[in-house]
Amino acid sequence: MRLSCLASSAVLALSTPAFALTEVTFGTNWLPQAEHGGFYQSVADGTYAECGLDVSIVSGGPQVNNRALLMADRIQFHMGGDLLQAFNAVAENIPVVAVMASFQKHPQVIISHPGEADTWEELKDLTLFIGDNGFTSYYQWMIAAHGFTAEQRQPYTFNPAPFLADKRTGMQGFLSSEPYAILTEAGFMPNVFLIADAGYSTYATTVEVMQSTIDNSPEVVECFVNGSILGWYNFLYGDNEDAIAMILEANPDMTRDKVDFAIEMMIDNGIVDSGPSLELGIGAMTPEAVAEFYTSMVEAAVVEAGLDWSTAVNFDFVNQGLGLELRPE
Repeated sequence: MRLSCLASSAVLALSTPAFALTEVTFGTNWLPQAEHGGFYQSVADGTYAECGLDVSIVSGGPQVNNRALLMADRIQFHMGGDLLQAFNAVAENIPVVAVMASFQKHPQVIISHPGEADTWEELKDLTLFIGDNGFTSYYQWMIAAHGFTAEQRQPYTFNPAPFLADKRTGMQGFLSSEPYAILTEAGFMPNVFLIADAGYSTYATTVEVMQSTIDNSPEVVECFVNGSILGWYNFLYGDNEDAIAMILEANPDMTRDKVDFAIEMMIDNGIVDSGPSLELGIGAMTPEAVAEFYTSMVEAAVVEAGLDWSTAVNFDFVNQGLGLELRPE
């Protein structure tokens, strides 16, 4: 789908019935869930439409590669993971650019049984179930920065049974997923340690576009980013019922109680709105923070030194304080 440019005169006429919205597609990186709520919010309440976009959301999933569709110009926006994807884009000379960070904190967690490891440091005494992707990324940082060992790691098969069977183990997870499953299925709330709170300082759930889209249609990128920022404020702090209904309809396996749990966890842990976003607005990214994370990944031998990561992160569309008035006192 090819983006059409919005002339300034057309922008002024957005409210007229004759105005045709620019159609764009946003591909997520997983099945619909509360962690995508800000985007669904702005579709549901018309925020994207107010600045000229007709946004369709295409779900990701285990057999879907929406990032490949972005690079093939079949979709215009993509939900990235964390900054490691941006660094890898530079290493592979792929002109994919992160223009917004939905999450100030990565929602990756390590969980433990209460009473067995009640602090981050005590996790070092446990066997930890960590998946292959985690072992080659954030766990290498855990080794380099905090003294965890490769020997204490066992492969994680996305089955909590080994963790539940042995209290002297810990397990990787996402903030609103594994803790919720253990609470509802095993009847107890595990200790939950955000790796972000231990210093893993990447942004997450980025919005990615091709550099050509920024060059050719910056007003479309601006509209999508601004709409997404406002969507996150309204989803977290306002009337989010229509957005939740869209998520539940798009993902039959999702439940309302899990959505509510995820929203509570995102707010309580400052996943979307904390740190720099408290002054710069949701979606904030700063060069200093990206540089710091890049340095930590080089030191952990996760990425190569000497990459010009600035080509894969664009700060022009964020940090404007948009929507600050929507945050409750």
